Amino acid sequence: MIVKEVRVRIAPSPTGYLHVGTARTALFNWLFARKNGGKFLLRIEDTDKERSKPEFEQDILEGLKWLGLDWDEPIVYQSQRLDLYRCEAQRLIEMGKAYFCFCTPEELEQRRQEMIAKGVAPKYDRKCRRLSISERESLIKEGRPYVLRFAMPLEGDVVFDDIIRGKIRFANRELDDFVIVKSDGFPTYNFACVIDDHEMGITHVIRGEDHISNTPRQLHLYMALGYELPKFAHLPLLLGIDRSKLSKRHGAVSLNEYRRIGILPEAMVNFLALLGWYPRDQREIKTREQIIAEFELSEVKPSGAIFDFEKLLWMNGHYIRQKSIDELAAMLIPPFAEKGWVHNPPTEREWNYLLQVTPLIQERMRTISEAIDLADFFYREPENYDEKAKTRLSREGVSDLLSELSNRLEELTEFSVEKIEATIRQLAADWALKAADIIHPTRAAVTGRTEGPSLFHLMAVLGKERCVGRIRKAVQFIKSGRLNLSQDEEGG
Repeated sequence: MIVKEVRVRIAPSPTGYLHVGTARTALFNWLFARKNGGKFLLRIEDTDKERSKPEFEQDILEGLKWLGLDWDEPIVYQSQRLDLYRCEAQRLIEMGKAYFCFCTPEELEQRRQEMIAKGVAPKYDRKCRRLSISERESLIKEGRPYVLRFAMPLEGDVVFDDIIRGKIRFANRELDDFVIVKSDGFPTYNFACVIDDHEMGITHVIRGEDHISNTPRQLHLYMALGYELPKFAHLPLLLGIDRSKLSKRHGAVSLNEYRRIGILPEAMVNFLALLGWYPRDQREIKTREQIIAEFELSEVKPSGAIFDFEKLLWMNGHYIRQKSIDELAAMLIPPFAEKGWVHNPPTEREWNYLLQVTPLIQERMRTISEAIDLADFFYREPENYDEKAKTRLSREGVSDLLSELSNRLEELTEFSVEKIEATIRQLAADWALKAADIIHPTRAAVTGRTEGPSLFHLMAVLGKERCVGRIRKAVQFIKSGRLNLSQDEEGG
């Protein structure tokens, strides 16, 4: 038995930005191809002349490349295949499996409303299917606009085995004679899709479950045109936390929005792979190679997959922590340059300082964009104190304590982690305090916050001059009864 090469595709329309649901579908197709030594193809369905935009196509291509979903053959554009669609439409007409429909949109809407009023499911009543040849020719000669409809079988069922959902059956009587070519001569989705999948040699059609209703129509086209049938697999839709269909009210739905906030491609691939499919060993963190090796399309669950943004952030944080300091620091250059903190590329001094800052914020980062807030006090004197910091600084005796600390820190000839820690702990011992009684207000004075990386390490990176200056400024503001700072910028 000769086993055919697996050939799958993703076929987005450039009428909007790349949706995370489309990206997940693309990933599952790519994984299936790589797992089975097959080909992953890309088709741009750009026959909607009004809504198709170059910027949307660019967004789609950039998103797929960012995820590392490389396609194996040149991109197929539907807009370049119109002659092929016309030829196949003519073949259906000659076989009596398609016909001209001259019903106007107004007539169709009127009949639709009449059916609804009668409690009948609205669908085309096949009026033009009953026209005689002479009637059709006469209407064509009059110049009446028309569409082409497929002549659906009136009896029997259409059945297919879905790889994910098992056997699915539709009664032909429930399906209407759908349009295959519009009045402007452009093919409809179902018609062009079938011809393209056949011409591209697609063996497995892997797509979202919202396409299940299209499948019986497409199967009839395959059979009418004499094409070999592919296998179908319909993926579960992506759902929000409230289990409704994922939409903008749940947050970003464009893939590149996640890219812009600093989600890493390896984290997004790992996350998307687990939306509907789950590895047998229950381990959620997987490399791309591990996912390919373990992925089984038949193990995808048919129920809706929850897009949990908090889980994505957790997973992204894991991948950020796996980065080397140099690699992560390089990723921080563009957002830091945008803030005016470094040049792009940075000077040697800026780069060396960034290499000190990066490991101190790495553990707390969940996205690259979060680095801006986490690193702010390394580059700017705090503009104000947060409420918890004000509470720390307002306690009795803190101004005297910080004054003494600033004097002792200024006397240090070596401003290292060890010397800073020793100085603070010695002060605590001299004043019969716990080290925490000094550490907390010092952090508040230096950073304007009560949370962050190790105080001793962040102070060593900031340097003696800035630390002493900030502590003394905090003392002044405590004594003045005001706890707001100016917006003075500090260089790296």
